[in-house]
Amino acid sequence: MCGRFVMPRASADLVSIFHAAGAKGPEVMPSWNVAPTQRINIVTERLLPDAAETQRMVETARWGLVPVWAKDTKGAARLINARSETVTEKPSFRSAAARRRGLVPAYL
Repeated sequence: MCGRFVMPRASADLVSIFHAAGAKGPEVMPSWNVAPTQRINIVTERLLPDAAETQRMVETARWGLVPVWAKDTKGAARLINARSETVTEKPSFRSAAARRRGLVPAYL
């Protein structure tokens, strides 16, 4: 274990660290323990409309995945882990893995 203690970061800190254009969504309190369906900060990068460049943003998201066929968001608590070996094959994760990726900052 490292003798250095690092506090989790707020949105403004993440914007600076990841050179993001800004932050979208409500501010969430940093937490060392994130449970399914809890709101977290993620870093996304999207292609700008009518441009050949991308824009990086810090966004508020809900931890978990709600498949397109789900009738409500209760399934998000069950779909939180995917195996890297099969994430592009399993119907629950295949579409999201291809189109909707983000970075979840974690600190030691």
